[in-house]
This record gives sequence, C-alpha cells and structure tokens, in this order.
Amino acid sequence: MARIGITGAGIIGCATAVHLIEKGHDVTVFEKDIAGLPASVGNAGILALPEIDPLARPDMIFAAPKWLADPLGPLTLRWQDLLSLTPWLLAFLIASRTGQVERSKAALLTLMRDALDAHENLAALAGISGHMKRSGALTIFDSQSALDAAFPHEQKNAALLGHEVEKLDLAAARAQVPALEGNFAGGIFSSGYQTFLDPLALLRTLQAFVRERGRLVEGEVTGIIQQANGIRFSTAVGETEDFDKAVIASGVWSRNLVRSLGLNVLLETERGYNTTFTDPGITLELPVFFSEHGFVATPLRNALRVGGAVELARPEAPANFARASAMRQKMRRYVPSLPESGGAEWMGRRPSTPDSIPVISLHPSDPRIAMAFGHGHLGLTLSAITGRSVANLLDTGEQSHLAPFSIRRFQ
Repeated sequence: MARIGITGAGIIGCATAVHLIEKGHDVTVFEKDIAGLPASVGNAGILALPEIDPLARPDMIFAAPKWLADPLGPLTLRWQDLLSLTPWLLAFLIASRTGQVERSKAALLTLMRDALDAHENLAALAGISGHMKRSGALTIFDSQSALDAAFPHEQKNAALLGHEVEKLDLAAARAQVPALEGNFAGGIFSSGYQTFLDPLALLRTLQAFVRERGRLVEGEVTGIIQQANGIRFSTAVGETEDFDKAVIASGVWSRNLVRSLGLNVLLETERGYNTTFTDPGITLELPVFFSEHGFVATPLRNALRVGGAVELARPEAPANFARASAMRQKMRRYVPSLPESGGAEWMGRRPSTPDSIPVISLHPSDPRIAMAFGHGHLGLTLSAITGRSVANLLDTGEQSHLAPFSIRRFQ
C-alpha cells in the first residue's frame, strides 16, 4: 500500500482516486473549490465515443477564419490574450498536418475502444447505477451538401468503433426529435453516443466515495517537491504533506505544477459556455448536435442543456455570457419552443493540448509522479479509462502502451 496524493477532485482526479482506493492505496485528493462547478459538471453530459477526430486537422484550420469573423460564433479568440496563446496556437497548426492527424486519431481510438467498459467498471466500483442512457445522438445540417460530405466520414469512424450511423432526411430527423420544427436539410443519427443523465450528481457521488474511503481535502496544491523519501505537497496556506506517490490532475492548472517540476507542457483552455433549463417544458428525445454552429443540446434528468463552442482565452479572463445567449438564439431557429428565459448560464475551462491528445503519463525521470490532464472536449468521456490507466501506471510503471500520451512529447 502506498500513500498517494492527487491534485484535483474533478472527474479525472476522482476516477483515478476510486481505482487507487480499490487497489488498496491510502489516497488523499486536494481540491481548491470542492463546491465549485468545473468542466466536470458543466459538460454536455455525453459519452462521445464516436469523436475520435482531433480538433487540429485541415478542415478546422480552413474554417477558422470564417468562424473568427463572428465574435459569437463557434470559435472565438480573446485577442488581448493572443501573445500568451501564441505557442499553443503554433503547435496546433503543426498538429494539423496529415501525418500527425492520423497519429492523434489512432491514439484517441485506442482509448475510445475501452472507454465504455471503463465507465461501467468505475460505476460498479463506486456503487453507481442508472446514471447513463443508451440514447444515440442526432447531428443536423443546414445544407444537403454539408450532410452528404459528412456522412462517408462518419461511416468510416463508426466502422472503427462498431456502432451504426444512418443518414436521415428532414422528415426522418423530425420524426426522431419532433421539437425540431425549424428548417434544416437533414441529419445523421449515430448509435455510438450515450447520455449521462446528471453530470453533477455523478461527480458528487465519486467525491463522496473518495471522502468515505480516502480523504478529500479542500485546499490548493501550489507546489510539488521531489524528495529522496517521498513527494511533498505544499498548499496555498503554507501547509505541507508528504506522500509516496502523486497524481497531477488539476485541469489547466496542472501546467503550473508540471512546470515547477522542470517539465514543459502546452496546455491552454478552450472555454465553453452553456445554459441549463430546469423543467424546460420541451422534450428532446436524444442529444442534438448543430453541426455548422458548434454546439449541442442535451436532455438531462429533468433538464435541458444547450452549450458548446470554443473560446480561446486565459483561464482567468472574465466570462462573456453573450456567447451562451448566442447559442440559445441560434437553437430557436430549429426549436422555436426553447424558453426565452429561466436558464442558468455557466462557463467552464476545458484543459486542452494542441494535438487533442491528453497527457496520461509518468514523470520522465520519476515514476512516483503521474499526470492526467489535457482531455479537452473529452474529459467526461475519457475519465474512467484515464483513471484506470493512471492507477495501473503507478502500480506497474509500465507505460509503453501509453506512449502517444506521454509528457515526453512536450520536452
């Protein structure tokens, strides 16, 4: 048994903690804001197994200038933060080369193939049931040409993962989701998606498990010190605590701890916005992606969440909730019955690497320290498989099968 400290009690940190506790370790998780609402709870609530394409790819690069021209569109850049974002943006451009795109996709595919099994296993360990629904998802397109262009690619991805996709005309798409009363060309139904009915309840349940079987401490870890006989955590209030091993899983703030260890990492926030309506009075039978607009509407338990898009900005920059409002306005083109008011707005910080590949890795020269961050839009989807992988890394030290996810690629 080892004493293991984890920084971050989001979905990644908690999934890791559950697996380590089940292996018999003495686990302490530090979280600077336990009652907060991080990206782990404000996500779209979707197990997005089909999403194996990295964001850094040629079609995204070609579309970016058009999107950036609309300050409330699918992609925006906070221009006053451009200087600090430049190294990440340059690496993003490099990662969009064909060879790297294929390597990134292959890496994501290896995780996705085991992601569902890992979630089912995590739920069993934590005593959770009834939190997921085999919903599938519908992606709708404004133009027939966009629909026709997207379908062959979706078919290829579906074949890699073993699920089904179906091209639907306007009438068939509306038959699946009658609330889609506005005009569009048609859609693609994918059976590969599932819905988490209450992401907040899921995180709180995992945190409760950690609290009951280990320790959950409110406090920010500001430094990690490597010592001959252990790993020392120092906190924002000047306290220290020693462990045998450590896991860095603090989202975008992981970069500060990684750099304090003398390592390099490119990690920025793709900030996302949403609005959650409680008892909205309308029904969506399954999640609906609005392809050309970069957002999704997800039916949760007694709620409807409308959110997505990307805002590249420093983590501490002020929120721009006009982006949440813009998504609601766009959705009303398709779902006129969406309420005009009554929703709760939220902004979260997706910790993202330029190549869309998370860091799931041991320290290059200190196998006592593991890292788990940078999951971008796939944090909830990949949380369970990441937690299982990190627990195995710390127990065995074997990481050859995780080479694409190594922190070494940034050194």
